[in-house]
Amino acid sequence: MKKQDKKMIAPIVIVVILCTYYIGFAAVCVLIPIPVIAKLLLAIIPLALAGVSIFVFIERIKEIRSGEEDDLSEY
Repeated sequence: MKKQDKKMIAPIVIVVILCTYYIGFAAVCVLIPIPVIAKLLLAIIPLALAGVSIFVFIERIKEIRSGEEDDLSEY
């Protein structure tokens, strides 16, 4: 296993856990008996957070593959 592959394990695990939680929370919000507007608000926010998590994950994978490990060194 390459060194890069080992560095990708933690982000993958974290994103899977976060997305599972956010999608599960959105599903529960849709299933509970509340007004439709509240269902939409309570479901859209976690789904948006899951999307942002996936976007950040993709950016992190690009950083790992390019060899840019320490972002703080740029500042």
